[in-house]
Amino acid sequence: MFDRPEAGERAVLVHLDFTTDKEREDSDEFQELVSSAGINAVAIVTGSRKQPGPRFFVGTGKLEEIRFELEHSEADVVLFNHALTPSQHRNLEATLECRVIDRTGIILEIFAQRARTHEGKLQVELAQLEYMSTRLVRGWTHLERQKGGIGVRGGPGETQLESDRRLLRGKIKAITTRLEKVQKQREQGRKARAKAEIPTISLVGYTNAGKSTLFNRVTNADVYVADQLFATLDPTLRKLNLPDIGETILVDTVGFIRHLPHKLVSAFRATLEETCRATLLLHIIDCHDSDRIDNVIQVESVLAEIGAADVPSLKVYNKLDLLDERAPRIDRNEEGMPVRVWVSAHTGEGLDLLHDAISELLSSEIFHQSIFISPKYGKLRALFYASESVLSEKMDEHGQIELEIRMQRPDFEKILRQAGVSEEQLEQQFEQGME
Repeated sequence: MFDRPEAGERAVLVHLDFTTDKEREDSDEFQELVSSAGINAVAIVTGSRKQPGPRFFVGTGKLEEIRFELEHSEADVVLFNHALTPSQHRNLEATLECRVIDRTGIILEIFAQRARTHEGKLQVELAQLEYMSTRLVRGWTHLERQKGGIGVRGGPGETQLESDRRLLRGKIKAITTRLEKVQKQREQGRKARAKAEIPTISLVGYTNAGKSTLFNRVTNADVYVADQLFATLDPTLRKLNLPDIGETILVDTVGFIRHLPHKLVSAFRATLEETCRATLLLHIIDCHDSDRIDNVIQVESVLAEIGAADVPSLKVYNKLDLLDERAPRIDRNEEGMPVRVWVSAHTGEGLDLLHDAISELLSSEIFHQSIFISPKYGKLRALFYASESVLSEKMDEHGQIELEIRMQRPDFEKILRQAGVSEEQLEQQFEQGME
C-alpha cells in the first residue's frame, strides 16, 4: 500500500533554499539520504524562494525545469528535500505524471529497509500508515469510485476513499495495541534493572556520528556499521563493566537527523523510552563534521521533544583520528565534573578516558545515605518504598523514621518534588534525629 521507491530507480532531486527559513534543509545530507535508500539520483534541481508555493511548492518556472529533467534523464520518480502537503503532493503528481515522494517518505523508506526486529517493523509500519492516511486523496481515479452495500437506501454507498480510510484506521489501531504490549514488556525490563540497581547508559547522536562503532568497540558487540545514514535502526542492549561502578547496561539507539518527522518520533516512542529512562546519555558527536554545531542543536531538540532533556549527559567528540594534532582528553566544568571527552572509536584512542568520565558521573548520580523523616511525611516514605530504594528502616524513641536510601539522584529529587518536600527540610529532620 505504501508508495515507496524501489532500489535502483532513477530519480530527479528537488532542493530549494528559502530566505526566511532559519532551519533550512541540507542539500548534501539530502543526497546521502537518497543514496542510503538505494535510489540512483540522475539530476538535481535547485533554486531559492521566499516561501513555498501553495499549489506546487515550487513556482511554475521551476516546475517546467523539473519536467524537462524528468524527460531528459528518463527518471522514474521525483524526490523533494522538503515536507509536502497532501494537496501539493497530488498536484505535482497530476502535473508531472509520475510519482513524487517528499523528505518524510524517503526517511520512512530507509527505516523500512533497516528495521530488523518485530518491534522495529511494527513502528515503521505505524509511521507509514499514519503518513499515508493524510495522502489518500491522490490523482488516482479508483479512489473516487463508490461502493454500494446491501440494504443501503437513500445514497450511492461508501466511496472507495472512505473504505480505504476505514481500513487504515483499523490497521493503525491494531498496530498501536501491539506496540503498547511491547512497551509494557520494555517497562518490565527497565523495572528489573532498576530493582537490581543497574545503571543504564544510552548512546544518542546525529546519524552517522559513529555511535555503533563506539558501541562495538567498548562492548565487543557486532552491531552493523556502515558509512551511511541510519545504518542501524533497532536498539541494542549490552552489559558493560566499569571501574568502581560494576555492571551497567549500554544502549545503542537510532540516530537522529535534521527535522526528524514527528510521525517517526511518535511511532518510535516505545524505543526512545530507553533514552528517557537512562541514567546517563552519551551524546556522540562527529568532531570532524563542519555541521557539528547544528547537528548538536538538532539532537537536543529531539531529546527535548521526547522528554529526555533533563537526563544527565556527557558529550563524546568522536572521530578524533580525522583531526590534525588533537590528543584524547576530558574537558571539565567549573565544578570539576566531566562534560566532554575526545575519543576515536575507530582507533580506540581515549576510550580509557571515556570509561573514567562515565564512572565519575555515575558515582555522582547515586544517592546512598540515611535520611530522617517525621511521621507527617508518610507520603514521602510511601514513595521511597514504591521506588524499591529503601535498604533499611529504623525508628528512634522520638518517633523519627530513619531510612537508608540508595537510588539515582535524579529519581531522589523527583520523589521529593512529588511529596512536596525540600532537601533543606530533610536536612533539618536529619539534624534533629542526630541530636
